[in-house]
Amino acid sequence: MVYLLIDIIFGIFNGLVHATSGLELEPPSDEPYLSTSLQDFWGRRWNLMVTYLLRHTIYKPARSIFDKMLGSMWAPLAAVLAAFTVSGLMHELVFYYVTRVSPTWEVTWYFVLHGACVVVEFGVKRVFSGKAQLHWAVSTPLTVGFVVATGMWLFFPPVLRTGAVEKAIEEFKVLLDFAKVLRKVSSFW
Repeated sequence: MVYLLIDIIFGIFNGLVHATSGLELEPPSDEPYLSTSLQDFWGRRWNLMVTYLLRHTIYKPARSIFDKMLGSMWAPLAAVLAAFTVSGLMHELVFYYVTRVSPTWEVTWYFVLHGACVVVEFGVKRVFSGKAQLHWAVSTPLTVGFVVATGMWLFFPPVLRTGAVEKAIEEFKVLLDFAKVLRKVSSFW
């Protein structure tokens, strides 16, 4: 449902930008509901712009630093945890700015948990390196189910408790009413 909503909103904005400037926006995601692992979901399918930013501003510099401290085997794992932790803190900050409610840190824990699970995935893939792999018909529902279940547990409750959804719906209604008034006014010309 969240993916559908984001795709609809993106489609509307892409249409507006294209109509006014002729530019095409990059899609925010690449069919995240087809993810076969958390690494696939976070690294190649979900929120591609933020993935790119975190990869170049957190993951790569952290990996370079951790390479010297931990060696090349452990550095990527520590860098993944650093990137997910920063993502969690960024989400907490955005939620605070939007809701003006002090963080509960559930959202940060959501991202730390996912970072830890990506690290576990790395380890499992190393151990089984090509010997055994789950079929996509099994791995996709497991991956998407995990993302949704942990989101319902840690990511969404802090926002829902603040009443931000209800406020957003009210603001959207005001925007629609304003659009109706503009339509009536423009019909006079």
